Amino acid sequence: MEKIILGIDPGTTIMGFGVIAIERKNMKFIQLNELVLSKYDDHYKKLKLIFERTVELIDTYNPDEIAIEAPFFGKNVQSMLKLGRAQGVAMAAGLSRGIPIIEYEPKKIKMAITGNGNASKEQVAKMLQQLLGLKELPKNLDSTDGLAAAVCHHFNSGKVTGGTSYSGWDAFVKQNSGRIS
Repeated sequence: MEKIILGIDPGTTIMGFGVIAIERKNMKFIQLNELVLSKYDDHYKKLKLIFERTVELIDTYNPDEIAIEAPFFGKNVQSMLKLGRAQGVAMAAGLSRGIPIIEYEPKKIKMAITGNGNASKEQVAKMLQQLLGLKELPKNLDSTDGLAAAVCHHFNSGKVTGGTSYSGWDAFVKQNSGRIS
């Protein structure tokens, strides 16, 4: 086994996750599941459960890296805050075990899997089914979103991610003149 990647789609209602192994550049499906949190009313209990489940996944599968879906910008500030907390707790679990964490925007994950940054959850799930030879897909597609983060990370391994690079401060200022007052 060259590498094991844990992918996480954080959430306070459902946290989806998937695990893949990389052997000689080929992906091998290991696990796909979700942590259902909707039955709990206490937000702090949900955060505790996200942390504990993530640590449990790390201890079970010993991933070399964690790929996590970054929150997208929404209109509801409270929802964004809760999602950010869920993501932060999952990240803290990985960091507590010394595992590198890489964030991917939802559009980047969809683009890596389907070639379309605006693909639906169903399109992403179907493509993952083909790529990994999954016999069937789960009813809830949050788990496939977690798996998609792991596959996206594999596809982007060795590539510089995060967008534009700058040769220095002058280049940054020139390329971002609208951001400077």
